[in-house]
Amino acid sequence: MNDTPFPPFPTPGERLAPSHASADTIVLLSRRRSATAITMAEPGPTPAQRDRLLGIAARVPDHGKLAPWRFIVFEGEARARFGKTLGEVYADTHPDATDAQIRFESERLTRAPLVVAVISNVVEKHKVPEWEQILSSGAVCQNLLIAASAMGFGAQWLTEWYAFDPRVKDSLNLRSGERVAGFIYIGSVTDEPVERARPPARVEFW
Repeated sequence: MNDTPFPPFPTPGERLAPSHASADTIVLLSRRRSATAITMAEPGPTPAQRDRLLGIAARVPDHGKLAPWRFIVFEGEARARFGKTLGEVYADTHPDATDAQIRFESERLTRAPLVVAVISNVVEKHKVPEWEQILSSGAVCQNLLIAASAMGFGAQWLTEWYAFDPRVKDSLNLRSGERVAGFIYIGSVTDEPVERARPPARVEFW
């Protein structure tokens, strides 16, 4: 993507077009394919691109305007620092782990230049059902994948064991009701992904 400045996000109260006919968008959605984190490399998104990705990620359906999600960004040395925690937790929970296995776990986030943890932050005891709030977090993850692809980057939505480990969650300062919806890995891709077999959509007409 070139260095052309991004157009501003709309301001509250601004009238917006109800649709945006775009053949390019239909092509992108029809051919979108996750790139594996191990095929990612520098360069990653610039700070301006990163901020735009997060802004786009937040433009999702959100019943009640709760914004029931937040972001934790890992880039630069932060990836290795968090990886050190992953290696320590993995070693403690797997006493028979080899040095190579521990090193692999420690280097997970360094597979991509940018990793964004999307944290589902459910507002408890609210009239908006918890399920709808969780679905909104999933939409955030999908927006990140699509926006990254449109910017010319590869992206992959992963959870893996560290999304569910209590000690790792503590290290992320997750509060009551918070869960990791996904770690979104983003970077330049060194190898084109290959289309996989996909089952046909299951459709019923009432």
